[in-house]
Amino acid sequence: MQTSLPPLAHRLRPQSLKEFVGQHHLLSEEGFIARMLAQGHLDSMIFWGPPGCGKTTLATLLAGAVEADFHKLSAVTAGVADIRKIAKLGRENQERGRRTVLFLDEIHRFNKAQQDFLLAPVEEGCLILLGATTENPSFSIITPLLSRARVAVLEALAEVEIKLLLEKAATRLALDYRRNFKVTTEVLVAIAAYAQGDARRALNLLEMAFINFAPEEGDELTVETLTPLLSGRELAYDRDGEEHFNQISAFIKSMRAGNPDATLYWLGRMLKSGEEPLYCARRMIRFASEDIGNAAPQALQLAINARQAYETLGSPEGELALYQAAVYLATAPKSDAVYLAMKRVAQEIKVTGNQPVPLQVRNAPTGLMKELGYGRDYVNPHRDVMNSALIKALPEKLIESSFYRPTENGYEATIRQRLAEKEGAR
Repeated sequence: MQTSLPPLAHRLRPQSLKEFVGQHHLLSEEGFIARMLAQGHLDSMIFWGPPGCGKTTLATLLAGAVEADFHKLSAVTAGVADIRKIAKLGRENQERGRRTVLFLDEIHRFNKAQQDFLLAPVEEGCLILLGATTENPSFSIITPLLSRARVAVLEALAEVEIKLLLEKAATRLALDYRRNFKVTTEVLVAIAAYAQGDARRALNLLEMAFINFAPEEGDELTVETLTPLLSGRELAYDRDGEEHFNQISAFIKSMRAGNPDATLYWLGRMLKSGEEPLYCARRMIRFASEDIGNAAPQALQLAINARQAYETLGSPEGELALYQAAVYLATAPKSDAVYLAMKRVAQEIKVTGNQPVPLQVRNAPTGLMKELGYGRDYVNPHRDVMNSALIKALPEKLIESSFYRPTENGYEATIRQRLAEKEGAR
């Protein structure tokens, strides 16, 4: 069987925007790219989207739509010298009234200095920059470049869109390899689901199945035949990128919302994707103080214990302690009263500065200090519970300030009642 052909994804690359599948929010009549092309323009853009959503193909088709001189580079291998060379061609084209498009794949791989070098030719208009990235441009692209290029967010393809591509691909495989090739609908559906929005992955999988498990002439490729190729599924995650922050945010907010099922899911997703378990443990310790506080004081100790348990047992046994703590934190009563009190105190100190310690609560280790009034009228609360309420421990200017305002949740309701009783004793 002939196997020296280019990859199927390359052979099926559309030749016009009408053949392009997906990204309707950009290419439909209401999409900003379609409106831009309708006016005869093509502005610099950063294509941000997951693998296999059509970034490279779209850039190529857009350049063709405006009859531009098209150049393609990868930021992995290209450098300033390459950009300088294409910018020179761009200036020459500009003088002749022709546009020049530079498609820079994985633009996030360029460092700040390299990205800075793109500013001048883009600003001059001698280069139309179409950059492609799988990472959030807010984190990976310098602000001056973002101000000169519009960000186009590309979406993972829907399963129905991938199934449409696979149907065309099956026909193309039969032609390329000159043999009858049939696949069941169940196979197309299974591949489309497995691909998780990545058209390239779907097409590669179908061709791999055809080459390695091709049925006899007239037979059909079935799900059972395909099973060896569907044994695993990659999880989208980057411990330094946006998906890391998205998932830890979902984890924290699931605990805050009191949803143990969502809490378990996001913790599991992160751990299975390779996140450092101790990072999850540290975030739970912070959550115990910031979002639960004195509503359930034992939450902090449980979170610390879970971290210690993991350090003792390691993976996978120690992960059970993390799951246990996460469920407790999710279902515990919540209060951010201490967290808010901390912020109020910080703000007060910033505004009022170095307020003197009241004489009543100052230390008085010498006779002179006692003569000066240090510690005068201090009442030990262990021995005089009622009069201890009269102690003025805040600076005079702040005597009426209230920083800690306990809620009615969990144990804080008890704290609230005790403080109210103490206030009534004044």
